[in-house]
Amino acid sequence: MGKIFLTFDSVEEEDDARTALDGYKWKLAVWDLDQKLRGVVKYESSILEYSEKASNAEIEVADAVRLEIREILNSYGLNLD
Repeated sequence: MGKIFLTFDSVEEEDDARTALDGYKWKLAVWDLDQKLRGVVKYESSILEYSEKASNAEIEVADAVRLEIREILNSYGLNLD
């Protein structure tokens, strides 16, 4: 891959620059969330600290949220893989 240069010309574009530079952190954060939800679906481990086993409702919600995350990412042309 070649070099990519991002140019931001003013203080007003500081937020845009930070967003561009932090893109990989956003991906890691969404990946971590997806993996936490995967644990609920695959291993039935609860997200709740006071419960070891996930309820059926928690598993269904976790699965639905994982699907929604992937659909949203796909709509932006992004993926976690």
